[in-house]
Amino acid sequence: GAEGSTLMSYFSKNQIQALKPKITFSTLRDLQCPVLQSNDLQGKPEESCSTEELLEWLGAVLNQVSLDNKSSSFLSTYCCPEPNTVVEKAFLCTITGFIIPEKIIQLLEQLCCYFGEPKLAHWLTLTVHGFADSPVSWRESEHGFHKGGENLYNFVIFRNLDYWLQMAVGAHDDCPP
Repeated sequence: GAEGSTLMSYFSKNQIQALKPKITFSTLRDLQCPVLQSNDLQGKPEESCSTEELLEWLGAVLNQVSLDNKSSSFLSTYCCPEPNTVVEKAFLCTITGFIIPEKIIQLLEQLCCYFGEPKLAHWLTLTVHGFADSPVSWRESEHGFHKGGENLYNFVIFRNLDYWLQMAVGAHDDCPP
């Protein structure tokens, strides 16, 4: 309607293009990955890692922190939790921009193709971050920036289509529904 055309005239063509999501791809070689069991959220010694260990590991991978626990590293002496396995090739895709929930569902469906041959992934993750300085996070409450502006959720999907849903918000925010 008239409201839509007014908005269109308000934004120049260049500004609209600037809002298109930016996509980057990378392949991680010989990546140490935690061993996960879909029915074991707490993990078991020598059998599988916990959800907390996975989220910490994922943060290290997404921030390209080395996982080899070198004492000479000034950045991090983090190492992959036990038990772990080395994956010859892991695929990392980052999409930055405003993404509607329907697109996230589409992404999840496309990711599940990695469970089919010839890829045969054991599990995969999709992490959705809100902007740290977003005015709202979950529900209709204001989003408290304070220290880190935490505002994210993470799907871990397994080959049998079981999944985990992990959520994180700042201490001053409403918990997700």
